[in-house]
Amino acid sequence: METLAAIAGGSFLIQPSVPESTYTPEDFTEEHHMIIQMCEEFLEKEVLPHLIEIDQQKDNIMPRLLDKAGELGLLGAAFPEKYGGLGKDFVTATLVNECLGSGHSFAVAMAAHNGIGSLPILYFGTEEQKQKYIPKLATGEMKGAYALTEPNSGSDALAASTTARLTPDGKGYAITGQKIWITNGGFADVFTVFAKEGGDKFTAFIVERGTPGLSFGEEEHKMGIKGSSTRQLFFENCIVPKENVLGEIGKGHIIAFNILNIGRLKLCAAALGGAKRATGVAIQYAKTREQFKVPIASFGAIQHKLAEMAIRVFAADTALYRTASWIDDKEHELEQAGRPDALLGAAEEYAIECAMLKVLGSEALDYVVDEGVQIHGGNGFSDEYNISRAYRDSRINRIFEGTNEINRLLTLDMYLKRAMKGRIDLMKPAMAVQQELMSIPDFGEDDAPFAIEQKTIANFKKGILMCAGAAAQQLMMQLEHEQEILMNIADMAIDTFQAESTLLRAMKMTNSGHANAELAADIARTFIYDAADRINVAGRNAINAFATGDTQRMMLLGMKRFTKAGNFNTKDARRRIAAKLIEEGKYCF
Repeated sequence: METLAAIAGGSFLIQPSVPESTYTPEDFTEEHHMIIQMCEEFLEKEVLPHLIEIDQQKDNIMPRLLDKAGELGLLGAAFPEKYGGLGKDFVTATLVNECLGSGHSFAVAMAAHNGIGSLPILYFGTEEQKQKYIPKLATGEMKGAYALTEPNSGSDALAASTTARLTPDGKGYAITGQKIWITNGGFADVFTVFAKEGGDKFTAFIVERGTPGLSFGEEEHKMGIKGSSTRQLFFENCIVPKENVLGEIGKGHIIAFNILNIGRLKLCAAALGGAKRATGVAIQYAKTREQFKVPIASFGAIQHKLAEMAIRVFAADTALYRTASWIDDKEHELEQAGRPDALLGAAEEYAIECAMLKVLGSEALDYVVDEGVQIHGGNGFSDEYNISRAYRDSRINRIFEGTNEINRLLTLDMYLKRAMKGRIDLMKPAMAVQQELMSIPDFGEDDAPFAIEQKTIANFKKGILMCAGAAAQQLMMQLEHEQEILMNIADMAIDTFQAESTLLRAMKMTNSGHANAELAADIARTFIYDAADRINVAGRNAINAFATGDTQRMMLLGMKRFTKAGNFNTKDARRRIAAKLIEEGKYCF
């Protein structure tokens, strides 16, 4: 993959970007397209015809499917070749997650295995641990799982009560406690388990299935992803050898939080794959379902829904691969600097973007499947139509990898902490925006292509800086307790990141003469036009929550100025987008 210029994590908010330095799905190589085809063939042959059996967990079907995926190299695509993997780059690994993301419960099992089930050992294990486990995890000979959540510690992971105490002979640790919601729990061979050594030092351990003292609860009966094995784990004086400590004693939080950065981005990828397939299902149904003697795809209300599905998928798609390429480039940079944990360091650099991607990807999928059911009407409520499964399976994604509320709070928390540590300079841009509020607005017009949209997005960023800067200045340490304000500003940032990413992709497609360039421009302009209203509402809600008097009035006027979008006929744009979708019969951008 061609190396493109990457900016520091979170800096999209204060630095301009250009299309030429933005990686987009149009940059996929021939090898990438071969991987897409291989994944699609695997789903069509091995997974989608057997969804009922998978949901019923018949005949050990999930482990067998993982074995088949392992034979194709899909489980170890991103693992180093020295450990039996294919050694592919991060963009390629992300693409595999996306392409298999429409596999319903299989996608969950696979992502848990080759993500949180394997990466802790790959990136924090000793060489002996890596040699022992990673080659087998890469092929699927061993299946992986991740045991963090407990009955009383979900979002507050460090409040775990599971303990690990040194055995009297000093040769191992006795783990006692309980873990819940463990994906792949019914068949995994190796678990990354978090416990407090000595009662207070949060630590990770590698625990193998069959270890005395480890037992399992029954399969959970879930709303969706029914084919995904989900069980409780019980540890009663479960003895693991000292050599199974993962990382350092008391440093388990470093493993948990760093792995989650990658997991959040990959969840977005999987959600995106599901959204693309569900969009295609909705399009096909709309083309064949007739009412009043015509296909419902000819109705404006249905075309609006189909187009909005495509717009949200396009925006998520673009933001995802923009970030994945930044992580890829940063990983290479850190590798050249001799960092053994290059990928983790790269993912941490873009932890803000990963948190935003988790939110926008899961919510794009939720929108698509919800409207997919609506397009199906009464049939969408029937298990006979797969859109109902997609609807149920989607819901967990807003909870997985940290709830969307937690990720919204993290987005602003990380920004503020990086600003305090000098990693990112938010103060100067925020002060510049305050000065601008005192000046006469610039009413000049630039007639260059996309100039209006570029100015609109620059103004979105000013609105965010204005709100975040004033809130931090006025509330200071109290801001962390004002979750509603933090989430308002996070929503502004999430919309702005997607809007800018989408515009850069449309500009790049236009500059290259891409066949879908005009439709990409329609998508970008429609997204920006609608985002302006959402950002305005979120900004006003934030301002009204902490500002009063003249300060409030000035900031509200500023928010009105910063969220003014040019006039654009979104109805006709959506009809053009829908026409292309209906012609192709699938998501096609």
